Amino acid sequence: MSTQRLLMIEDDARLAGMVGEYLTQSGFAVEHAGDGVSGLNLLQDKPFDLVVLDLMLPDIDGLEVCRRLRALPGDVARTPVLMLTAKGDPMDRIIGLELGADDYLPKPFEPRELLARIRAVLRRHQPGAAPEHQVLRFGTLEIDRDARVVTVAGQPAELTSYQFDLLVTLAERAGRVLTREQIMEAVRGRELEAFDRSIDVHMGRIRAAIEEDVKSPKRIVTVRGVGYVFAKQQD
Repeated sequence: MSTQRLLMIEDDARLAGMVGEYLTQSGFAVEHAGDGVSGLNLLQDKPFDLVVLDLMLPDIDGLEVCRRLRALPGDVARTPVLMLTAKGDPMDRIIGLELGADDYLPKPFEPRELLARIRAVLRRHQPGAAPEHQVLRFGTLEIDRDARVVTVAGQPAELTSYQFDLLVTLAERAGRVLTREQIMEAVRGRELEAFDRSIDVHMGRIRAAIEEDVKSPKRIVTVRGVGYVFAKQQD
């Protein structure tokens, strides 16, 4: 399998360098453009499998870059785009998606989340690949692994990226009792806290986001002296 090529269009050279190094270590070939016009020129010179595109650029903004990219001839116009935005206005993200961005990620972000989103977008764009079922559903609780979004009865549950990974680790193993060590091993690759009791703190915050009654949880159940189990039957 050939190495997949990524183009990062980002004016923050320090950020681009750190993220580029992380993605390179994860098996990608990464090139960097510091402005929109340079990025568009690179896209016309050579093929890329995906573009990581910052919204705020010094010449033309990311929305205009995305619009021009989609208007280019041939296969280059279909290059997947993951847009980075530091703006809080959801309208920027909506416009970006309407212009053809495949996903977006607000700044600041964790490199591991960016990597997960890149891989998810690339999976969706594999020729002839069957769509993967990436949403875990437990009653009114839905966990979208690709979008990294959790909802309860249609309402978003606010979780950090680390807490999302912990929740997915449990949900994918619903019905199995996991020790704290097993949970930390499953999410290794992140900068984990040194003591397993930190898991308890995060579990409390996850419960606050997804349980109807935090004092009597139905979804994430503590198994005394062992760890935690995610209940298969809920609601």
